[in-house]
Amino acid sequence: MQVRELAIQGAWEFTPTKFEDPRGVFVETFKSTVFEKVTGRPFDLHQVNCSVSAAGVLRGIHYTATPPGQAKYVTCAHGALLDVVVDLRPDSPTYGRWDSVVLDDIHRRSVYLSEGLGHAVLSLEDNSTLVYLCSLEYSPELDRQIDVFDTDLAIEWPTVGRDGRPLEFTRSAKDAAAPSWQA
Repeated sequence: MQVRELAIQGAWEFTPTKFEDPRGVFVETFKSTVFEKVTGRPFDLHQVNCSVSAAGVLRGIHYTATPPGQAKYVTCAHGALLDVVVDLRPDSPTYGRWDSVVLDDIHRRSVYLSEGLGHAVLSLEDNSTLVYLCSLEYSPELDRQIDVFDTDLAIEWPTVGRDGRPLEFTRSAKDAAAPSWQA
């Protein structure tokens, strides 16, 4: 497994070794020994989520109030998504910055986000399936969101999907009403 630290402190990209043969592909998408060596801590799993999205579906920026915060380990089981990580920790040297990783069913990368980081995903093709491990069970009272089009964050969203066709962004009413970052 190859690991790359993102431009956001506390976020990493994990690229597994793929084992392919005539039957298909096998990958280890999470391995605790590798994870702990890189992050210096275990991943305390409390919930696993899965979402399936059409091309152009834009989810986020979501985060959990800190404390307690929620760490996530995110991977794409099918399709392709752009995963955007935003640093929302005021005391962090990368506060207000973002980085992104394409998660897809070809490279099989995963992204780890520490507590205090925001997260948004854009589906780049129909039926893109995202699976993410969470360090905290969902608690609506701790749920927060920020507008993905906030001009202060200036996230560069792709306008074409994996197949080269233009994307039409689709958001939930809750995400469309999300406040700006500095609100």
